[in-house]
Amino acid sequence: MSTQAATAAARRSKLTPEREAELYEAVISLLREGGYDSVTMEGVAARTKCGKATLYRQWGTKPRLVTAALDKRRTAVFTGIDTGSLAGDLRAAGEVASCRRDRDAELMEAVSQAYIQHPDLRAALRETVIAPEVAALDTMLARAVERGEIAADNPAITFVAPSFLGMLRIERLFEERFEDVGTIAAFVDAVLLPALGVTAPDTDTDTDADTGTAA
Repeated sequence: MSTQAATAAARRSKLTPEREAELYEAVISLLREGGYDSVTMEGVAARTKCGKATLYRQWGTKPRLVTAALDKRRTAVFTGIDTGSLAGDLRAAGEVASCRRDRDAELMEAVSQAYIQHPDLRAALRETVIAPEVAALDTMLARAVERGEIAADNPAITFVAPSFLGMLRIERLFEERFEDVGTIAAFVDAVLLPALGVTAPDTDTDTDADTGTAA
C-alpha cells in the first residue's frame, strides 16, 4: 500500500461504521427533500452534529460524499448473474431490474438530473455506481463470445450495456407505453438478442432458474 493510500485509510478509520451510516442517511434525506443542490457539506454537518472538516477529510468533495451515500445503500444489481447462456443472463438481468424499478425512484430521478448538470458528480457516479453494472453486463457478453454464442466482432456488443441501462433510466418517462413490469425482459427479447444474432428462448421457460444466481 502506498503512503498516500495508507494515510487515506487511517483517516477513514476514524469514523465508525455507525457514524458513517448516520452521515450517509443525512445525505439521502437531503436528496429526498430538495435534490442534489440541497445537499451541502454545511447542511450534512449541521444535521449530524459533525465537523465540516471531518467531511472534507473523509470524502474531499460533495460529489464524492453523495456518490458514497448512494453506493452504500445499494448492491451491484447484475454482478453474479451466470445462467449458462447469454439469453438467460440478459433475461435474468431484466428480471432483477424489473423487481427494483420502483425502489427509490424519486431519489434516482433527482440524482439523474444532477448527473446532467454537474460534471464532477457525473465522474464520481460513473466510477462507483455505473461502472460495476457495465462491467457485469460486459462480462455476460464476454462469456457469450467464449461459448461461441455471438461473434467477437458483432458491432451490437458495444451498445448492449448503454442500451440496457438507458432503458432503465427512461422507462418511467414512457409509463403510458411501458406499464408492465416485464418491459425490460421484453426489451431484451425484442431488441438486444436479435441485434446480437441470438434467438430468444421460449418465454415459457422457467425463469426462476435464470434469476436464482443473481444474489
